[in-house]
This record gives sequence, structure tokens and C-alpha cells, in this order.
Amino acid sequence: MFNKIKLWKNQNSSSNLRDRIKNIKEHQVPSHIAIIMDGNGRWAKKRALPRVAGHHEGMKVVRKITMLAKQLGIKILTLYAFSTENWKRPKNEVEYLMKLPEEFLDTFLPELVKENVKVNMIGYKHNLPEHTLRAIEKASNDTKENDGLILNFALNYGSRAEIIEAVKNVLKDCRSGIMDENDLNEDVFSNYLMTSGLEDPDLLIRTSGEIRLSNFMLWQVAYTEFWFTDVLWPDFTEEHLIEAIEVFQNRQRRFGGGFNPP
Repeated sequence: MFNKIKLWKNQNSSSNLRDRIKNIKEHQVPSHIAIIMDGNGRWAKKRALPRVAGHHEGMKVVRKITMLAKQLGIKILTLYAFSTENWKRPKNEVEYLMKLPEEFLDTFLPELVKENVKVNMIGYKHNLPEHTLRAIEKASNDTKENDGLILNFALNYGSRAEIIEAVKNVLKDCRSGIMDENDLNEDVFSNYLMTSGLEDPDLLIRTSGEIRLSNFMLWQVAYTEFWFTDVLWPDFTEEHLIEAIEVFQNRQRRFGGGFNPP
């Protein structure tokens, strides 16, 4: 009897999920979703496990959310995987985090290729270990012809450093005569950022209950809708992503234009 009840609940849950996915696709789906994947360490601590166990579990969630994003027709999924400040963490944890891209892509790259997902990276490559870079570059090369969902990893990424570097390059091009300072506007400046060629995020999700940006895409999220949840990243499910998109679809985006009554 218990097994029959459990099976019924699972079937009912799957049916409900399919209905919600269908309903979402009938409305405006965010083109670009960015996620600050937070809470891996706390997830592990709650279970008396080493922090790296949380990171390993979080890696599995990346696969599930990527596949759902593709199914929903989202164009870009940017995941904040490792910040420029994360180097301050314990050495063994950093070393494990640097192995995760290789482990993830070794496991899921064939599926990403098959599902027409294109792997991209923003961030600073100079500090990354060779094995990490090799994994990312192989994934980027193997998926470069794909024209579906862009899976964009923010790895060794920091937004303030990105903006400062962009300003330096603008000044350099002005001094060399490549561009005139009077031609500088938001669109031109955006082309100097690491996200050049990518749409700004429509929706930013942060897990674990923290309500801050942590130096993530500070320029790009100027008019992004935010959705915060107390759920730790390893516990983040397809239902949570759907809930975030449903909230997004019920908001009126005004981009600074004020309230427009119906």
C-alpha cells in the first residue's frame, strides 16, 4: 500500500511539473537566467559531511537545471561557479573546486553536445590550473557549432575587476584613436565586458537565503529581476526554477519607465 501511494504521488508530481512547464512556455520566457549557486558548504555541514561533498552534490543540480532550461527555451544560462574572492577559501576546497569543471564535463559533455548546448566561460584564465582550462576549452571547442542553449560558466570571475579592465581598454582605444570618447555609450561600453555578445540577464536567482550580489555581473543586472530563495543549491530542484520563472512572468518590467496602469 505504501509503495502504491508513493508511486501515485510521484506520478502526480510529474504530471503537475509537465503542466507548469507547458504553461510557462505559453508566456514570455526569460532569455537569460543567471544563478548564484550558493549553499553547498552549509548543505554539507548540516549532514556532518566535508564541504567538498556539497560541491559534488551541487554539480549534479547543474545538469538537471541545464536540461530544464533547454527544455523551456531559455537562450542563456549563466552559473556563478567560482569568484575572484573564492581563492581565499581553504586550499583543499579550492583544489577540489578546480577539479569540478573537469569532472562535470567528462561526465556530461557528450550529453551537452547531443542536446545542442554551447559551453562558454567568462572570467580570468590566468590563475586557473591547466587541467581546469583544458576541460573548459575542450568543452567550448566540442560545442562551438551548437546553436542552442548557451551554458555560460562564470569561473574566476569578479565584476568590479571586469569593469575596471573594460575602462582601461576604453581609455587605451581612445588614446590610440580606435574610438572617440564622444561615441562612448552604454552599448559601446557593454562590448568591452566579458559578456560582450550576450544579452543581459532577465532573471537572477540566488540560493541559500543570502540577499546580495557578491560582485556578480554588477553592470549587466541593472534592470534584471531578482529572485531569492532559502533553498541551498544542492536542494534546488526543477520545481524551484519553475517557481522563479512563474514569479518573473507575473512581474511588470518597466526598465525605469514608471508604472503603467492597465
